[in-house]
Amino acid sequence: MSIEVGSPVAGLATGLAEVPDPVFSQAMVGPGVAVKPSGGRADAVAPIAGTVATLHPHAFVIAAPGGTAVLVHLGIDTVKLKGEGFELHVAKGDEVEAGQRIVSWDPTEVESHGYSSICPVIALEVAPEALADLREDGQVVAGDALFSVTA
Repeated sequence: MSIEVGSPVAGLATGLAEVPDPVFSQAMVGPGVAVKPSGGRADAVAPIAGTVATLHPHAFVIAAPGGTAVLVHLGIDTVKLKGEGFELHVAKGDEVEAGQRIVSWDPTEVESHGYSSICPVIALEVAPEALADLREDGQVVAGDALFSVTA
């Protein structure tokens, strides 16, 4: 079974090596793709359908019924903002559809605080070879396929 993982935000798709945090750039958390978001207030959407397994203002994990889980991290070191500028639209345990609004935020505002707004999109607990069709260049809109995971 293969699950298509969509972009949670509009922007420029890029490889994880571009993320200014070794936990992500060296794929310590898992393999995936990053998106440099377009500026201005925007919604981050669910990359897959499933259950909201983890939810913070700056990051969330959606777990698919088959066990595949995807982490979306909105910016780097944004936990230090303590939720300021982020608005949650779901609760932990909610069932969501791919493309459903999860968090509203403003990447430009994040950058004004000195943080990177790049968004790692990570497949958790899978081997790098489980990912296919990685999109690591070019403009994407929220919902565009970034990669697929074979579970």
